[in-house]
Amino acid sequence: YDLVIGQTIVVSGAGGEQDLGELASNGYAYQFIKPEVLEEALPYLSAVSSFSYGFTPEGSLLETDDYALVEAAKSAGATPVLVLSTLGEDGRFSNELASVMLNDPSVQERLLSNIAGVMDEKGFRALDIDFEYVFPEDAGQFAEFVYRAKQALSPKGYKVICALAPKTYDEQPGLLYQGHDYYALGEAADLVLLMTYEWGYTYGPPMAVAPINKVREVVSYALTRIPAEKILMGVPNYGYDWPLPYEAGVTRARSIGNVEAVDIARANGAVIEYDETAQSPYFRYYKDETEHEVWFEDARSVRAKLSLAASNELYGFSIWNVMRPFPQMWAVYNGLFRRRELI
Repeated sequence: YDLVIGQTIVVSGAGGEQDLGELASNGYAYQFIKPEVLEEALPYLSAVSSFSYGFTPEGSLLETDDYALVEAAKSAGATPVLVLSTLGEDGRFSNELASVMLNDPSVQERLLSNIAGVMDEKGFRALDIDFEYVFPEDAGQFAEFVYRAKQALSPKGYKVICALAPKTYDEQPGLLYQGHDYYALGEAADLVLLMTYEWGYTYGPPMAVAPINKVREVVSYALTRIPAEKILMGVPNYGYDWPLPYEAGVTRARSIGNVEAVDIARANGAVIEYDETAQSPYFRYYKDETEHEVWFEDARSVRAKLSLAASNELYGFSIWNVMRPFPQMWAVYNGLFRRRELI
């Protein structure tokens, strides 16, 4: 209870008539996050997920220099989370690498031993397994690996989280979905993270990144397979700026921050509209004789998403990512919801 000059003190507005529930908050971050952006987010985060650690086909862990990030999280009382992924230097998830490891118990054992050693050394308290585009034939092995990870790490008091593609039914086609068995992975992990974003994406048509109607469909399905108290719902901290007219396979949207989106609207005299179905803000503007369409997040869309998580009694939410400032996110969360610890 000692106060220190320069210390940030957060007084929550939740707990009274405007208390909308209790939610844990996780934020993904790269090790090169700007210190001032991290400092702004940390008082409101239950956990910080260091993205990401890779591995070799032999089971060696590819570390990242995230000591400063982990120490900052611990100093702020947030749970540091090690993110294990198959993301390569080309920016793509390797299902081939995942398959090699998932089908070789000796590689799994070596990898889990290496993970435990790094977690012990750096002070991580949880492991987030983010394997995307897993081969359909490896779905069972993937769930078994998550279970083995929990068996290996639970005795140390560590939790295991598994990131899930945003499915709406069991046999949903597509490589993104088929390798993720919601029931099996929900059973295997301590917590799951629904990646409920990227409906609006770089090469897709202009639309909200996380339309609330689409997010609701994923949450509704997940609740038929996984207990609510195990679920974290994904929330995006970014938007996209599309040049128009949109041409499939040609048009490329630019990823922008939510603060940046408002700056663009202000600079170009654009009127920000609000789509009631998607529960997301958008606007159009002209630059260099080209029309643009922008979708992003604001206080209204954040409240809609967090209210959905709280009303379904989910464990919390997870932000992709906290590399950009988003003061409205923290104002809504801190003012209307009570923070739940991740562990």
